[in-house]
Amino acid sequence: MMNENVLRAGLLATAREMVASGLNAGTAGNASVRCARGFLITPTGRAYDELAADDMTLVAMDGSWQGAFAPSSEWRIHRDIYAARPEAGAVLHAHSPFATAIACHRRAIPAFHYMIARFGGTDIRCAPYALFGTQALSDGAIAALDERRACLLANHGMLALGRDLRQTLALALEFETLCEHYWRACQIGSPSILSAAEMDEVLALFETYGQPQPSAPPPPPADAEPA
Repeated sequence: MMNENVLRAGLLATAREMVASGLNAGTAGNASVRCARGFLITPTGRAYDELAADDMTLVAMDGSWQGAFAPSSEWRIHRDIYAARPEAGAVLHAHSPFATAIACHRRAIPAFHYMIARFGGTDIRCAPYALFGTQALSDGAIAALDERRACLLANHGMLALGRDLRQTLALALEFETLCEHYWRACQIGSPSILSAAEMDEVLALFETYGQPQPSAPPPPPADAEPA
């Protein structure tokens, strides 16, 4: 696992990029990264451009914390994701425009586009509404994320998880783009939905998406004798 100081700097850079990319505005949203002592998370109610790497709050898995500022009010979601998903190295929560607009309709996103498979299944679920910062919100999010890498939070925003900060930010940006595509498609009617068989084909291909692959042998010369 990376040195904690490196993780602190990476977390702050990620939080600032969330604002620069339009995923968040002001102090909305939060991000965290797993570390040896639990996880580091952005502080509550603080503008990221006013923070230093040392201001990232350390939270233990029992909920106790250390730092100059209290952790984000959503720390329970992050803690519970790390407990339930050992492959998760980072978690990002955003109030991004298109994901939040869809979440305010409490609507899941069906397989209108094959890139839904990027997030682990045939749809994107929407967790039921619960007050921010509560265990009820965390419980609903964990259920919505079962076998998924992203979900919506009703009347709230979105969540994404990945193996590290870089992948998680990339997934969140892809997810927001997918939400925009769905929102725009719905403006001209109900989009056509891919069948279960069509999505099964895509999911099979996505099992190796972005993974290192062995090199294929070069093709034989055109004039080579058959073996």
